[in-house]
Amino acid sequence: MLQDIEPYLACPHCAQDLTRHERSLRCPAGHSFDLAKQGYVSLLAGDAHTGTGDTAEMVAARSDFLTAGHYRPIADALAEAAETVGGTDGPGGSDGPDGLVADLGAGTGHYLAHVLDALPGRVGAALDISKYALRRAAKAHPRIGAVVCDAWRPLPLREASADLMLNVFAPRNGPEIRRVLRPGGTLLLVSPTARHLRELVAALGLLSVDEEKQRRIDEKLGPYLTPVDRRSVEFTLRLSAQDVRTVVGMGPSAWHTDPDRLASALADLPEPVEVTASVTVAAYRRP
Repeated sequence: MLQDIEPYLACPHCAQDLTRHERSLRCPAGHSFDLAKQGYVSLLAGDAHTGTGDTAEMVAARSDFLTAGHYRPIADALAEAAETVGGTDGPGGSDGPDGLVADLGAGTGHYLAHVLDALPGRVGAALDISKYALRRAAKAHPRIGAVVCDAWRPLPLREASADLMLNVFAPRNGPEIRRVLRPGGTLLLVSPTARHLRELVAALGLLSVDEEKQRRIDEKLGPYLTPVDRRSVEFTLRLSAQDVRTVVGMGPSAWHTDPDRLASALADLPEPVEVTASVTVAAYRRP
């Protein structure tokens, strides 16, 4: 619920605390933000642009694919890592209802919900620029509060407010992640390897992953966070033609794929088609 995370929210204009006034959140400076009837709140600055957010079609495709369980091993690995760093006996999180897990680029809230199941004392902030995604995230778990914001601007969270942050196939803002994490807090980051969906990349001409992606992530986060752990998760998917359409439609390739060319290429694939899923789950700590 949004009310669970309200103590951690900050005004996107002046960074002051926000408090609820009937159907809005307000700061002492007078900035006000209406609560959407779908359960989320938009804390975007007035000049923000949402054109880079996932469309309703992309969000629906992602929801279908994730709900079908295709990426369950990734969700399980993330939840296991969260238990290790943020559980009752973990090296740093505060136990109890005041512990915040912030998911930057949360999408539908699928992964955040799995982590909250593993950490029953925590509440979760689903942060994303897509209102279509956050309509679903607001209902993904009873302890999730959904907030529209821009990952590349100051996040509408108080300084040192989060014990744990998640970042799954999403943009990374190193300075803001460090600011929002409390000292000793952890970022769990899931990124694709060059092997991820490689069979579809070759057959359908999808966007590929750079072999040096993990190194570049480490370099960009290096000034702000310290890497502490890394694990690989790789498994084989057996996908129908519709599953393939869905996985293409939910990711960045959806912006660059011609539907007619995709349909023609799909006709040449076996059904089901075996596809490699390959990601890295990395942990970084704020010193």
